[in-house]
Amino acid sequence: MRESKKEHWERFWAQTREISVDDVYDNGGRILREIFAVADPKGLRVLEVGAGSGRDSLALAESGATVVTLDFAPQSLELIRDESKRRGQYVHVVGGNALQMPFEDGSFDLVFHQGLLEHFRDPLPLLRENARVLKPGGTLLVDVPQRFHYYTLGKHVLMLFDRWFAGWETEFSVGELERRVCEVGLVPFHAYGDWMVPGLPYRALRKLLLITFGHRLPMYPKVLPPFGTLAAKWRGWFRRQRVALYTTIDIGVLGRKPRQVDGPN
Repeated sequence: MRESKKEHWERFWAQTREISVDDVYDNGGRILREIFAVADPKGLRVLEVGAGSGRDSLALAESGATVVTLDFAPQSLELIRDESKRRGQYVHVVGGNALQMPFEDGSFDLVFHQGLLEHFRDPLPLLRENARVLKPGGTLLVDVPQRFHYYTLGKHVLMLFDRWFAGWETEFSVGELERRVCEVGLVPFHAYGDWMVPGLPYRALRKLLLITFGHRLPMYPKVLPPFGTLAAKWRGWFRRQRVALYTTIDIGVLGRKPRQVDGPN
């Protein structure tokens, strides 16, 4: 199977620019939800690695963080610059290799990435580099596809026929992701997951109609009350259960870099 390469992402983000970033599904707010649950971004130095559209970074900048985005795809960097200008939220845009980032040790209070780790056959070099640029006491958030989901099966079928947009890709269970974070010297303290809303069948139908007939369905179909309220309450409860992390399409782990321990006087 093909490796996930720079040209895959150049093509992906070029197509995204043609569609408009506002017409591309985001992560449902889960990255910001988890970050705001553990820290007030105001005054923090934040790094998003493999930033893509940079939407989460722009929101963090709006909340008062000093934000740096790093990506190796020029189309992604241009997209972030354009969105930053349009929204009036400044972020530092840096082109570079996630395995050799041009930042000093201990530069950031928070490092995060979504949809990045699964493109590396060996995830540890990336995680070590993440840990290196974190300040003692800083937080790393890693968000990846979850292994036990029907989406994963469909993805591997497409990869088998060389039809997956990003080349080779893998996925993780929550336990495996926590172990990886531990292996680079960080201490996992929270795990979360989220479901795809709207579901994959609706998204596939929407894309098919757009490509074939130019007909654009709403990004989010309306759910009649009280079903929407009941579903939201059930999701909120179930999301807090560990078993839910084996049903969600995405999972994430937050790890903290231990603070330096002073030696004997």
